[in-house]
Amino acid sequence: ASQELGVSLHNYISRLNESKEKPKMLTPLLNIINGGRHAGTNLSFQEFQIIPQEKTISKNVQVSSEIYQLLKEIISKKYGASATNVGFEGGFAPNITDPRDAFDLLESTIKKSGYKVNLGIDAAASEFYNNEKYFVNNKKYSSSELLDYYSQLLKEYKLVSVEDPFSEDDKKPWVEFTKKFGKKIMIIGDDLLVTNPKIIKEGIKKNYCNSLLLKLNQIGTLTESITAFNLAKKANWKVVVSHRSGETEDSFISDLAFGLNADFVKFGAPARSERTTKYNRLLEIENGI
Repeated sequence: ASQELGVSLHNYISRLNESKEKPKMLTPLLNIINGGRHAGTNLSFQEFQIIPQEKTISKNVQVSSEIYQLLKEIISKKYGASATNVGFEGGFAPNITDPRDAFDLLESTIKKSGYKVNLGIDAAASEFYNNEKYFVNNKKYSSSELLDYYSQLLKEYKLVSVEDPFSEDDKKPWVEFTKKFGKKIMIIGDDLLVTNPKIIKEGIKKNYCNSLLLKLNQIGTLTESITAFNLAKKANWKVVVSHRSGETEDSFISDLAFGLNADFVKFGAPARSERTTKYNRLLEIENGI
């Protein structure tokens, strides 16, 4: 359709959503330490992310790439060369179990880089939830104990984004967590919402979270994805357009994210072609290509 009309793909997509704002360049959340099911280690949380604060995607990609390479050096020196093997999304997968070790690695790397960068996590809590308990760092936590654990992490580190802090089958602590921290940080629903407009409406009504992780192939159609986006924005939620762990080199979601005027993108580490192709497409869009 965009070719038939002679307009860029992201410009065509921008005609389909309800946002009248001028598209702005997105901020990336980059997963550079992998844990959970995507890494094969005993680190419970699935993603430890850096969130650069520069004004352009080109500068954000540069900053993130430099931090990623610097982190590789630091991990190799501390844990050995094999610890720089990567998980499904390109993040390093050192054999650590304590989330604080991952945060300390990131903070020391950021300090050494000299850049201003925030942190985020995708806990993917459903993956370590069983029999109404959460298993983190070789300990079992109740929902309220895990909430207290997150509270401590938020005090200790520059965390501004937490995705899937609890299981989608454990709704009550979502409400409590959002009530306590929703004005300070992004609380993102992924497994909780599965990009489903019906579930998103419930999430808005019951105040489960304040942000949507939008995955096009999770819901299955562009129409439903745009409906999900519009629902979230009407509720004043932030929207993160995301890849999947089993990605291809298709870069469509870069045009989708920019065309929808989303707030953030989550494409993985600045490594491996199924990730870098999406960042490269954003660079092209920024340069008017």
